[in-house]
This record gives sequence, structure tokens and C-alpha cells, in this order.
Amino acid sequence: MTISELYSIYLQHPVITTDSRNCPPDSLFFALNGMTFDGNDFVDSALQAGCAYAIADRTSLAADRRVIVVDNVLETLQQLARFHRKNLDIPVIGITGTNGKTTTKELIAAVLSMKYNVLYTPGNLNNHIGVPLTLLRLTEKHEIAVIEMGASHPGEIAVLAAIACPDYGLITNVGYAHLEGFGSLEGVIKTKGELYDYLRMTNGTIFIHRDNEYLTSISRGLQKIMYGAANSAGNNGGQVSDNRDYKNQTDVISPLSGGLGGAVRNLNPYLSFSWQYSSNEVYELDTRLVGGYNLWNVLAAIAIGIHFDVPFRKINEAIAGYQPTNNRSQLQKTKFNELIIDAYNANPSSMHVALENFAAMPSGTKAVILGDMRELGVKSLELHAAIIRQIDAYDFKKVLLCGEQFSAVGQQYCCFPSVEKLCAYLETHPLRGYHIFIKGSRSMRLEKTVKLL
Repeated sequence: MTISELYSIYLQHPVITTDSRNCPPDSLFFALNGMTFDGNDFVDSALQAGCAYAIADRTSLAADRRVIVVDNVLETLQQLARFHRKNLDIPVIGITGTNGKTTTKELIAAVLSMKYNVLYTPGNLNNHIGVPLTLLRLTEKHEIAVIEMGASHPGEIAVLAAIACPDYGLITNVGYAHLEGFGSLEGVIKTKGELYDYLRMTNGTIFIHRDNEYLTSISRGLQKIMYGAANSAGNNGGQVSDNRDYKNQTDVISPLSGGLGGAVRNLNPYLSFSWQYSSNEVYELDTRLVGGYNLWNVLAAIAIGIHFDVPFRKINEAIAGYQPTNNRSQLQKTKFNELIIDAYNANPSSMHVALENFAAMPSGTKAVILGDMRELGVKSLELHAAIIRQIDAYDFKKVLLCGEQFSAVGQQYCCFPSVEKLCAYLETHPLRGYHIFIKGSRSMRLEKTVKLL
């Protein structure tokens, strides 16, 4: 069966499921394989539960006319998503980056939703399965799409860009993360830059933080819409190892570029900032975002809002009304303490700026609870030790470290091999009257400490 023929079936049954336990009537079941299961084993269950058809890659299932047998279910899902996206003539914005992807995506969606019917990636479903599933939720009612793209190995952003076919792109930043897969910071930059590569080939447009030396150094030959610090003067010419050929490529700068800037006004603890576009009025906004690093995220959303003609008043309303969820820099006041919970993810770049931000906050007695940063490969101990040196320079009253890596390099502080051991300590040594910052990789499960604080 061709993708075109499958697409005709999809148009009649436009609800997709990959979980045989969740099969809406008349949906299509894609029998994907996982690390510990084979989706083909659940085809019968999905059909019995109400699916109209199942797409599988086990030939023995072909006897049932409701089973469409293909060579590879995942590749078919991706091809179908790309075919569908190309059949809908709406702008698509692709977002990637080391830190801030999800927050920025949600800010952008909030701003654009003030004027348009927007489809955007739910949660962090930003991988080779999540991206096509999101695209297959597009309908003719949608006017714009915001697609988040994540990666942990070279080539993955190129694959996702080829599926989503974005017209616009945004890389929030680049830093040390997933080094087991990327190998080095240069590997991270090259992989994230695959979004730029796609847009360079398709004459697309990027939104770019003009003060980020890593991004400006790989953005030659692209239509640019720039944002940055107030009164900053273009990029600062940073150099990175990059073997792509930019010879004879020239930049095309949008009229918006250079005219949008912003500055932090206050961090107590939420970000308050000002922004100005060209010579227009200066706007001052209070947000529900913790951390000065979120200035670049909100400026990205503002730049995109301006480009798509969202009224300034509506842009401000959307940003001021946005509240982060899912343990992403959430402020929570308990009976005993005030917490900043950033336990969804962690890498050296995000850990560094978050600690710097927390140390600068004009709050009372401070404590930090940090968990290991995962997937850092051979540099793991070195990068954890750098965070310990950063902590040494700050006047935190209490430091609790969780995980094997931090325990190996931070023995001058209280160390615990697991979150269970840490929780046991907190039960017998309760913290009271502290401002507490909590951050670690998702697998460390540091959110378990919150009930004890």
C-alpha cells in the first residue's frame, strides 16, 4: 500500500493510537515496537477494542483485512505524518535547543493563540514518535503549528525536520547535554544546527538570539529575525568547530531584526522584565517564570508574536498569564519553606545558570538539593565537579547532593546515593524556614522530596 492510499484511509479515520489500552472507536492503531515489547502482539486487542485498522509489520497478520502490513511501522508513521503536513498549507515553527525548549514552545503557543488556532507539541513529545503523532493531530481548522524537536544523538534533528518540514526555526541555545550520544559540545551544536541546515536548503527563516555566539556562528545564509539584550549590537563573533560549507552564503536580515530587545528588571523570585520593539513604547511585564535565563525564552515568543502580527497588548497578556507546570522552575510555598522546583531535567548548562540565578535572588536562608546530571559520558565527573566548585563560591546554608556522581566529587557536603536515602534523611533532619532550590535529572525523581519540605 502506498502512503497516498494509506492517507486516504487516515482521512476517514484521523485518530491515531499506539496504545492498545487506549483505542477510540474507528481509530488507527500503529503497532510500534519498544525496548521491551512488540506492538504486533497487540494488534488483535486494538481491533477488538474498536480500532478500524491496524498498521503492522508482521506478515502473518495480513489474513485480517483490517490489518495493513507494511515494511516498517515507525517509518510508515513518519511518512504519513510528513505527507499530511505537506497537504496542509499552514506555517510550521520547529523548536530545538539544549535548554528551554518546552517552556519556549508553550510561551510561543500562548502568544500565537491570542490570534490563531494553534497546534503545538503536548508536553515533551518531541522525539521520532512524538513529532509525527503531533503532526497527525493537525486539521484544516489549525492556522499554525509549533513543533518541538529533541535529540540525544547526531542526525536526529535532521530526521525530525524532514518529517515536520518547518517554515521557521528556533534554537533556544546549545550547551553540555546528552554527551554520551553527542560526544562533545561541538557535536551538540552540529546536531541542533541540523534545523538550520534544513531551513537553509528550503529558504526558511530562523528566529535567533543575536547575542548567542554559538548560534550566530552557524547561521550564515539564513533569513534571520533577531532578538537580544536591550541595546546589544549584533552577534559577538564567537567561533565553533563546524565543517559545513557556508562559502558565498549571505545573511538576509528581517526588518524586525535588531529592533527587539529586553532586559531583566527584577528577580524576586519571578522574572520581571522590560522589552521594546524599535522606537515603540517600552513595556514592563511581571511573569510567573523563575530565572533570569527565561528572558531569552520570552523574547523569542515576543519576536514570533510580532512577526505573525499578534497585537502587542495580546503578546503581553499571554506572557504575563503563562504559568509553568511539570516541575519546571515552579515556585511552591509550603507550611515550612519556599521551594523552587526544577526537577524535570538537568544538564551542566541549565544547572549552572539556575544556581547562578538562585544565588542572586534577594531571599533569606538558602538551601539547595541537587541530583545527578545524566548522560554526560566520560566528562561526567569533571562536569559535576565544576558544579561543586560553583556551589563552593556561594553562601548556601545547606547543600544536599543526591546520586553517585555528585557523591564522588562533593564529599564536603551531605551526600546520598539515592532519593530514598535523601528522603529518609529529611524525615529525621527536617528543613524549616529555608528558600530551597531543587534540581536534577528526571530519573533522579527529586520531586519525591517536596512532601517532606
